[in-house]
Amino acid sequence: MNDKEKNMKSKLNLNFSIVEKARKTAKAIALDTQNFIDLNTTTTIERTVCRLFGINGVDEFDIPLPNIVVNNIKKGKGLERGAAIFIGNAILQTNFTPQEMAEKIAKEELDLTTLPLNNLSEIKATINVIAQETLIKIAQNKKKRDELLNKYGDKEGPLIYVIVATGNIYEDIIQAQAAARQGADIIAVIRSTVQSLLDYVPYGATIEGFGGTYATQENFRLMRNALDEVGEELGRYIRLTNYCSGLCMPEIAIMGAFERLDVMLNDALYGILFRDINMKRTIIDQHFSRIINAYAGIIINTGEDNYLTTADAYEAAHTVLASQFINEQFALLAGLKEEQMGLGHAFEMNPDLNNGFLYELAQAQMAREIFPKAPLKYMPPTKFKTGNIFKGHIQDVLFNIITIMTNQKIHLLGMLTEAIHTPFMSDRALSIENAKYIFNNMESISDEIEFKNGGLMEKRANEILSKAYNLLKEIEKEGLFKTIEKGIFASIKRPIDGGKGLDGVIKKEKDYYNPFMELMINELKKGGN
Repeated sequence: MNDKEKNMKSKLNLNFSIVEKARKTAKAIALDTQNFIDLNTTTTIERTVCRLFGINGVDEFDIPLPNIVVNNIKKGKGLERGAAIFIGNAILQTNFTPQEMAEKIAKEELDLTTLPLNNLSEIKATINVIAQETLIKIAQNKKKRDELLNKYGDKEGPLIYVIVATGNIYEDIIQAQAAARQGADIIAVIRSTVQSLLDYVPYGATIEGFGGTYATQENFRLMRNALDEVGEELGRYIRLTNYCSGLCMPEIAIMGAFERLDVMLNDALYGILFRDINMKRTIIDQHFSRIINAYAGIIINTGEDNYLTTADAYEAAHTVLASQFINEQFALLAGLKEEQMGLGHAFEMNPDLNNGFLYELAQAQMAREIFPKAPLKYMPPTKFKTGNIFKGHIQDVLFNIITIMTNQKIHLLGMLTEAIHTPFMSDRALSIENAKYIFNNMESISDEIEFKNGGLMEKRANEILSKAYNLLKEIEKEGLFKTIEKGIFASIKRPIDGGKGLDGVIKKEKDYYNPFMELMINELKKGGN
């Protein structure tokens, strides 16, 4: 912890003995859930394994080849052992590349589960060679990012994060480059509405999407190249964000790793609560996706801020903190460093609440002190935006002020036209100008201010902390799945065997093998890559 972090630690006089107890309880919750995770795989994890073997593309009916391969193995009742075993065996039996065998399966010229099975150790040796080669490519992408950040230098203050969402990747590129020139540091390509519920990943460049643009590997590649191009022009590294969530969470994670994305929306609970994806499926998938993100050096953004869109920000503040503790522990189990944990929170108090700004300030400062190394993702006001652009701009000013006062890192820019339409480039320019003006004029304010001993903010922060700890104790007693069933988070109840995607959960057999997961975990434990 540096001097600045030590100074921040005392501002709210937080009871750090409770912080440590809360963290310990969250760890127990995560470990208990991890016992379940370790016993299971999912269809999308196995499709991710296929992609890691280099299988890509679609058949004549636009069905992705990873889906075709996994469906073939599942039909032959072999998925409990893992796709890698059957792909490795087919390499030995046929001498086909994984891509060639996928194309033959699509034409019904090959069935992986009917081939005689070679010696298991020989199969593992074969697939480990391919796995190592794939992981070298991901490591090279991480190295390239580090080289560019060293070349241009990285920004000290808040990173201004903006979204593009036209539905057309080529239009998104125009808007993204314009936003970078206006001063944006992170570009998020909003994913097309309901893509999170598709149990496959679309293929190729896309020019149509509702409420956003489809997350495809080609779209990732096109946008990464465009941001590198404008970054060279500006002498800055522009980060790229997309959505690693939904029924294809780990698949999108590996696509991001292949195309050098920098930030991924990757929450343990979001899909369960807000997309009604089965909790077992989501909890299993988030683990492998986070291992991939950890290995690729990608920052994850969690979704606690969304709780406050359905629950009251004042009353439910402690649920945000409890979820941050849990997300932190799941991330650590997957090998993510604290510096890669963009834990989410939001400026969502009712503007009519007396002293609402002070409560927001207390919440933000508390998060900063409890998670000092995390590049916290701070979300703007949206719930109480009315379409009054003048009031909306002022709400964003207050949000921007708290960001700089509490040293938030990932600052998702508020828009004056929120609640009216998708932002125009001119709206984005005004909002960036607003944030830059405040960040410049208040650059050192965090170092200059202290909070009143025994004051409203100190009492509020410690109250939230105590409530969060009590909630974590309840969750530890009940178990995470039971807690979600009761609707503790975001006031949304989900049944343990309900939602979408449960049929994609598969219990592992004793000889199950996923070489990529094993190799990445081992490398992360050694502190490598």
